[in-house]
Amino acid sequence: MRVVSGSAKGRPLKAVPGTGTRPTTDKVKEALFSMIGPYFEGGTALDLFAGSGGLGIEALSRGMDKAVFVDLEPKSIEVIRANLKATKLEDQAAVYRNDAGRALKALAKRNTAFELVFLDPPYRMKNGHELMLTMHELELLAPDATIVLEYESKHEYPEQFGPFEQTRKAVYGETAVSIYLYVPNASEGNANSSIEEEAPHE
Repeated sequence: MRVVSGSAKGRPLKAVPGTGTRPTTDKVKEALFSMIGPYFEGGTALDLFAGSGGLGIEALSRGMDKAVFVDLEPKSIEVIRANLKATKLEDQAAVYRNDAGRALKALAKRNTAFELVFLDPPYRMKNGHELMLTMHELELLAPDATIVLEYESKHEYPEQFGPFEQTRKAVYGETAVSIYLYVPNASEGNANSSIEEEAPHE
């Protein structure tokens, strides 16, 4: 793995040892950032299931001002810190060991609003939309924020729910990526029904 573009272009990134994490490949990363950027003029990013930190680091390299990295695994936290040091981006980053739900509540107390969010939970978890709605409820998202949801391609998420609208979707083998736009004034009356209607069939 490496940083694909920006100020830290070409810098190698460590992977988390073992098979518990699933790093986003350079090919998918490059395609993903071409959909959402490819470069940024400041802002704050959140890498919620950070793993090696590759997505948040790529966002910093491409122009985000700050990034918050969250992961529950001690090995991941160690690798994220090493990768930030290797890319000389540690001064723009905050790294927390916590689970996603508790981390969101803690961040809400700091009055932080994110312009860009990466959600790459383990494939066994199918709660990406619930986490997004939690971020909305906790007022963690800036208007017009971009949320990148990475998940198993066999799974389906609704194209629209609450204040979130899917603007792009791409499939790369077993990996699917959906890009959502946060529109806080959108109607939320059909949030639950949308999720139920579009739930995948067993």
